[in-house]
Amino acid sequence: MLTPTIIAHLRLQNQQIAQSKFNTPQEVVAWHGAKQAQEYTHAKWAIGLRLPEATDQTIEQAIDSGTILRTHILRPTWHFVSAADIRWMMRLSAPQISNLGAAMEREMGLDTATFNRTNDIIAKALEGGQQLTRKELAQIIEQSGIPANASRMVFIMFHAEMELVVCNGSRRGKEQTYALLDERVPPSPVLSREESLAELARRYFTSHAPATLQDFTWWSGLRIGDARTALDMIKHELVSMPLDQLTYWMPKDLEVPSKFEPSVHLLPAFDEFMVSYKERGASLDPSKTALAITGNGIFKPIVVVNGRVVGVWSRTEKKNAVVIEPQYFTEVGPVEEARIAQSAARFGKFLGKEITFK
Repeated sequence: MLTPTIIAHLRLQNQQIAQSKFNTPQEVVAWHGAKQAQEYTHAKWAIGLRLPEATDQTIEQAIDSGTILRTHILRPTWHFVSAADIRWMMRLSAPQISNLGAAMEREMGLDTATFNRTNDIIAKALEGGQQLTRKELAQIIEQSGIPANASRMVFIMFHAEMELVVCNGSRRGKEQTYALLDERVPPSPVLSREESLAELARRYFTSHAPATLQDFTWWSGLRIGDARTALDMIKHELVSMPLDQLTYWMPKDLEVPSKFEPSVHLLPAFDEFMVSYKERGASLDPSKTALAITGNGIFKPIVVVNGRVVGVWSRTEKKNAVVIEPQYFTEVGPVEEARIAQSAARFGKFLGKEITFK
């Protein structure tokens, strides 16, 4: 029988939070399909906490080497994806991303002909392994006679990403650079649209289970009909269980332990444990939603005890230290507080800094 407690613990297990079976950032990202990467430091921690002994530099090296990429995909917002998945996943996502921005593009006077020109300009500027920031590319586009203010550049770079012209290059200080995707990412097998739908559903329901069709539709950004088709194509690989008038899907080989070990985790902002579900009641008391998720969709860093969100936390980084400030909205006992301190120490080790509490 499925219960909210079982759902929460199985999600910790399947998302590789409770215990990871992977050793590299690329394996973690590929397992999830895509991992939201809106807040950069926290996005790296979202990968690092799922890897034994990982450090911030471990993740940076994977980004700089191009084994994982940070791009706009799915809903769309910033996500990390594996280099091996970028082409098929972007081809699947691009039409829905393009539709979302069509009205604003028309208001700005951006059309297909303009995007074709800017793509050509960007490709020429990045040839031969060049890596440039958005501001640098904007200057080059402006010099070619095309207005490229900050607002227009958002859509210009969206299209360059969607059409697989560019991907991220190495970080330059705190700025992301762009590189030519075909120079940075080896060729990969071409999947049909049907194969891509099935693969996206397979990744999601394997790594995020137990989850519902509504959860998958939210996470993927697909139209409900496409999401349903994707799920139908892999149903033979899954089992379903009902709870509160919803149907939860999970892999057939998923093992449900007879007993779940106590656990405490400091999860980052926008972590998949929270952001990847439309129905979050298994881990977050609905009456506390506004404390963990703002009205404009900002998912705060969360303190998770035994699969339940008991508070949020913030960090203040100093030269050699990080100050952690937890804010609990339910009672936390001394045992849990000690484990929270241990989780914070792990975050400090990841950053290579000492942790203090405020």
